Amino acid sequence: MLSLPSVPRRVRTAVGALLLLAALTALVVLPRSDRGTAARQDGAPTRITDGDIPWPGEGQAAVPLEGSGQVLTHGAQRPVPIASLAKVMTAYVVLTGHPLRPGEEGPRIEVDRQAAHEAGVGGESTVVVTPGDRRTERELLHLLLLPSANNIARLLARWDAGSEEAFVRKMQRAAHDLGMRDTTYTDAGGIEPTTTSTAADQLKLAREAMRLPVLRDIVSTREATVPGVGRVANSNTLLGTSGVVGLKTGSTTPAGGNLLWAAKTDGTHLLLGAVLHQRAHTTPAEGLTAALEASRALIDGLRARPLSTGSEG
Repeated sequence: MLSLPSVPRRVRTAVGALLLLAALTALVVLPRSDRGTAARQDGAPTRITDGDIPWPGEGQAAVPLEGSGQVLTHGAQRPVPIASLAKVMTAYVVLTGHPLRPGEEGPRIEVDRQAAHEAGVGGESTVVVTPGDRRTERELLHLLLLPSANNIARLLARWDAGSEEAFVRKMQRAAHDLGMRDTTYTDAGGIEPTTTSTAADQLKLAREAMRLPVLRDIVSTREATVPGVGRVANSNTLLGTSGVVGLKTGSTTPAGGNLLWAAKTDGTHLLLGAVLHQRAHTTPAEGLTAALEASRALIDGLRARPLSTGSEG
């Protein structure tokens, strides 16, 4: 028992009350909500309860907590197939090695026979291209990121690194440099189910990707006309609604539906987020629809009630 002989009785009573309060606080365990939100700063997880966040009912998601450097996550952050979200890293690696200034088209790249042959083969997302055609780097990035063409992902990989295998090693190095410790890339397009990541890791990539003006411009484009190919539409149908200005969709049967998104919360502030593994093992179309719907609800909820520590938002 604490003895304070030289301290007046009133002060001893106040000190005792404070010590009791501290002891009780140490025994309190914060309740976990159904939505199980987690914040992570410098790798250390901290439990946060926020039942007002409209998290998806399945899969996993991640959004930033503004003003803190923390990331709020929902669902088990275990690596899952990410489908065409892999193309964000493909574009990031290409633009890191072959940067473009705003408005610049970049070098002309010859379409090889392999890219032409792969169009329409194997049920993948592809675009029809003609061997021998020479398309600019920017044009090919449009084909990569809007209609999500796997044959163009592999073409860019061969152009950049000599082979897709060598390019994938560059993707993995970039992931390591960005601190994406739960991410594995095994192909440039994301068709392989062994290309896996987490929502929290994809948010790290989104931050860096959206710092590239050319990539930011392309992913905000609803449709574009590419010579030799024609008009192509962006698979991200949320563009122009709920403040959405990017970023990339991805869907396969193993991956379900995935969306890495960017949305304006006001005239200038950009909010990023990732929603993964929606309606996995159904059809790509069903999964993508679920990912878009879940993302819209999450974005609208966050825009109405920004998550902030009070220093921004």
